[in-house]
Amino acid sequence: MTSASSPPPPLPAPSEVRLRLAAQPRLGRTARRIDGAWWPRSYDLAAELPGLLAVLPRAWGRVSSVLVHGETWLPCPERLDVVGREVHVGRRESPATPDTVCLLTPGRGRWDLLVVPPATPEAEAVALMERAVTQDA
Repeated sequence: MTSASSPPPPLPAPSEVRLRLAAQPRLGRTARRIDGAWWPRSYDLAAELPGLLAVLPRAWGRVSSVLVHGETWLPCPERLDVVGREVHVGRRESPATPDTVCLLTPGRGRWDLLVVPPATPEAEAVALMERAVTQDA
């Protein structure tokens, strides 16, 4: 018996991914603490991650690992297939970073995004995202 696998859901349009990135990239040891802010629509990382990774700057490289706060996100596999590539999902329990997601790219570096809770009212979310990308400027 064979089963047909269903095609992956379509990626959201870039305009649908709620993301703000800081204007300045990280530079040496004087790196900014937060590189951007992301306002996902849910805490389902398997559903949200493909859209996020699809709109990141090409200069950031190919994200191979994502670190999230373990208690914040819904359970998901340790390895996700995201647009035909495997992405490792690590969970941490650090109380210092519950509202961030860390993106790692081999040979390129690390980028930290503030995660605005999905249920945040729009005006508040927009203000949080703006502060996140300008606070270390």
